[in-house]
Amino acid sequence: MERKLPQSGKVRLTEVAKLAGVSPITASRFFRNPNALSISKRERVESAARELGYVPNLAARALASHRSEVIGVLIPSLTNNVFADVLRGIYDTSEGSRYSIQLANTRYSNLQEERLLRIFHGQKPAGLIVTGIDQTPEARAVMRNMNCPIVQIMEIGPEPIDMIVGLSHSDAAFAAVRHLLERGYKRIGFLGARMDPRGQRRFDGYREALKAADSFDQRLVVTTLSPSTVPLGGILLSDLVSRVPNVDAVFCINDDIALGALFECQRRQIAVPEQLAIVGFNDLEFMASAVPALTSVRTNRYEMGRKAIEMLTAAMDGKPPQERVSDLGFEIIVRASSPPRRDPSATHV
Repeated sequence: MERKLPQSGKVRLTEVAKLAGVSPITASRFFRNPNALSISKRERVESAARELGYVPNLAARALASHRSEVIGVLIPSLTNNVFADVLRGIYDTSEGSRYSIQLANTRYSNLQEERLLRIFHGQKPAGLIVTGIDQTPEARAVMRNMNCPIVQIMEIGPEPIDMIVGLSHSDAAFAAVRHLLERGYKRIGFLGARMDPRGQRRFDGYREALKAADSFDQRLVVTTLSPSTVPLGGILLSDLVSRVPNVDAVFCINDDIALGALFECQRRQIAVPEQLAIVGFNDLEFMASAVPALTSVRTNRYEMGRKAIEMLTAAMDGKPPQERVSDLGFEIIVRASSPPRRDPSATHV
């Protein structure tokens, strides 16, 4: 027999408690922190809520407690595999907690980021995860007034709003180019797309490494503001070799561009790595599967998401971490695409 709902159509918490055989206070505690109840009581309250179709009034709870149980997450792309790994770390680590994740896509737009931050401000999140360190002054002002723990992710910087976890993109790029220099490559190109602030810092690392070796040549730099794609990597490589036919290595702003560069080399019958070495950035899964396997800078993206949730949770529980800056570093994963150079006379003529 179907249970009769209240005439108003709105199920109250007291009805859930009555059906579950617990007090309203116990039922309320379940929706705030399920782990505070015994397994038996949790199952009874959950079953009663499901049967009655009860949904907690999160807005009222936020008003009463001055804080919701939502963690806001702002990322610049939902299609980029880099952020997919970060989100996996966020969701895996928050699973089973009383907090839910609310995701927002800034689409690499500072104005969109400002708008979304204002929306989150009105929703009173328990905590916030924001990508990057290049927010506008207006966005930073909103973040400072959020009155909740905030973790910036993907990189580190000198003035975090609250907490920060990531790596130095300029240091990582510098190390990747040093790897090529130490293996005997002389004419090292740079292929860059979108050129957002993180991309700019990778270019800075590339340039500084070559300037230190007295090898920087602006002709070897090919960039575009277009979003990164694998085909675009081929277009950039084509442009580079038409400018400097004897280029002997390329450092790519990310792995999509590196894979596209490899495909273009194969189309042009430019031997990799015999004539051209290739190094990418992020070390996505396909880099190890390419033929030849591609060297890349490994960034700890899953760990960034996991660590961000851990830092937030500790701060939301009143125990903020002593170390508010977490530098996860990077690793150069050396593969077949960047061996020691054996034939410095090889060209693409």
